[in-house]
Amino acid sequence: MAVLPPLSDADASPEARAVFDQIRASRKTDFINNFWRVLAHDPPQLKATWERLSGVMGPGSLDPLVKELIYIAVSTANGCSYCIHSHTAAARAKGMSEAQHAELIAVIGMAAQTNAMVTALQVPVDQVFQAELP
Repeated sequence: MAVLPPLSDADASPEARAVFDQIRASRKTDFINNFWRVLAHDPPQLKATWERLSGVMGPGSLDPLVKELIYIAVSTANGCSYCIHSHTAAARAKGMSEAQHAELIAVIGMAAQTNAMVTALQVPVDQVFQAELP
């Protein structure tokens, strides 16, 4: 059960509706998903989150599909069902094939298993893997 209900456009403040308009324009759709509608209870947080997400998920060095795949993996690790569903839909819209999805799930599963093993065994990091600042 939701902690706060999603706000309709009519119930949202003018500040929240302005962010909804930005989302609609950016995504070229009239649909505003429940995440944004619930965040609309706190318009400054809604605006800040939209601006950050737009920057991170916008054009950059990583391919847009790669960003969605990373988002799915992190959402899986964090147990966020909503994010898994919404970013899987976004990845499919960006061209993710069923084979890519299956491979992603295999990588997530393998990483989860080996991460747990290394953590349980407290394996020391090899010197050659130590990241050094440039």
